[in-house]
Amino acid sequence: MPWPLPRTAHLHLLVLPSLTLVVVVFIYPLVRFLSLSLFDPTLTWSHYEKMFTVPVYLRILWTTLRISFAVTLMTFVLGYPVAFLLATTKSSKAALLLPLVVVPFWTSLLVRTYAWMVLLGRRGVVNELLIWMGLISQPLALIYNRLGVYIGMIHILLPFMILPLYAVMRRIDLTLLRAAQNLGAGPVRAFWRVFFPLSLPGVVAGNVLVFIIALGFFVTPALVGGREDRMIAMLIADQISTYLDWGFAAALAVSLLAAAFLLLGLYRFVLLAWRGWARLAWFGRP
Repeated sequence: MPWPLPRTAHLHLLVLPSLTLVVVVFIYPLVRFLSLSLFDPTLTWSHYEKMFTVPVYLRILWTTLRISFAVTLMTFVLGYPVAFLLATTKSSKAALLLPLVVVPFWTSLLVRTYAWMVLLGRRGVVNELLIWMGLISQPLALIYNRLGVYIGMIHILLPFMILPLYAVMRRIDLTLLRAAQNLGAGPVRAFWRVFFPLSLPGVVAGNVLVFIIALGFFVTPALVGGREDRMIAMLIADQISTYLDWGFAAALAVSLLAAAFLLLGLYRFVLLAWRGWARLAWFGRP
């Protein structure tokens, strides 16, 4: 008679196929890229040194950070009111409005980028409409520059900001706002002193998510950006496809991944600090 397996062993067996898939598809390529960035063929830091010493690579790194930060800030400014409207409106109306936020996920990122190329081109819909209305006499440069990159990336990343905000705001008790107003606070003060602090977990989660995705953006900057809008993902693709420099491309990819993990750690730190501050403010003890 075979020896019976412990109860937890069956659970481990159920997880084994998915764990194997994660190791083969995700963990192994990461370890492989890390080894490529460090061994060429012996242990070396030359790829990382080149990344932070060559001026052109520093400029691309700085451009990536600037674009990612600006896109994150603008998506937050645009997304917070939308999430607030969805969270504070009636459930029946929210059920009708929420699909409008999710609809962009049903369309390919490449298709949406090409759509912006049609809309923002020199003979595109936007310029033709402005000329027809008499607001401009010559087509505006709305594409193949930083403005086109911002518009395309904000449109694609806006749902990633709205959904985390909405998930947190939906759980906030709106009677707290009315209680604050009954105690003498105006609508604006009640919002900033009560609602906004309670929505901070969603604010941090949405900003971190958008910033991490923006760091690795490739298609939109490549299609609607100019020469000054090259980002790290485009540099990685060039190093592999054009120069066959797998070591330097791996160093860039590992650095990008490290930046994402650093941001996730910062998000956890901010969230824990906020919870500790809120507990101290409400109960007078850590």
